[in-house]
Amino acid sequence: ESLARLIDETGNVISPYYFLNVAKISKQCKFITKIILEKSFSTFHKTGIEFSINLSVEDILNRRTVDFIAACLKEYGQNQKVVFEILESEGIESYDEVLKFISRIKNLGAAIAIDDFGAGYSNFAHILKLDVDYIKIDSSLIKNTEKDINSQIVVKTIVDFSSRLGIKTIAEFVDSRAIFEKVIELGVDFSQGYLISEPKPDIIDTGAGIQTFTQMTRQVTN
Repeated sequence: ESLARLIDETGNVISPYYFLNVAKISKQCKFITKIILEKSFSTFHKTGIEFSINLSVEDILNRRTVDFIAACLKEYGQNQKVVFEILESEGIESYDEVLKFISRIKNLGAAIAIDDFGAGYSNFAHILKLDVDYIKIDSSLIKNTEKDINSQIVVKTIVDFSSRLGIKTIAEFVDSRAIFEKVIELGVDFSQGYLISEPKPDIIDTGAGIQTFTQMTRQVTN
């Protein structure tokens, strides 16, 4: 997943938590999105590695941004390796425009994920209306699955619902072996979090990472 970070004058890494709201208020998000798109496509070009990019509803409703995304897909030929994540927690109201975006992008070969599903008042009806490939289950649920029975019930409900629709599920915030084992037990398809890898400025050795992850999975499922 491509993540945005700012580097200050002294080299400190600044999380989006501290600058994203300011960017939204000052109408700078579209420029940040364009930079992330350019850097992501140029970095992953010819690597054969699947990557994902977060998009806001504002990005999707911006015609120039959508045109730029389509141009990147055509230029770099990474269509089958790109997943665009839409934040469910933002509230998806302009269904017609969002559906147009999803249709256009999927026709170019890319995939769509709903991010942060389960945060706040998630609406299963959203998923029925949108042709998505992945649902990313929000960290607020995943981090409590080890001990909280209610979180387990909600996650299992999301997994069963998604499975019936042919949608793959991804657990966010998997930062311990115990949580990793629990989400496998609950039937989640994929995991993401610090247990697997912390965010890094460069592409990691995916071969070694996949081998380690495969060994962990075998130990849990055997």
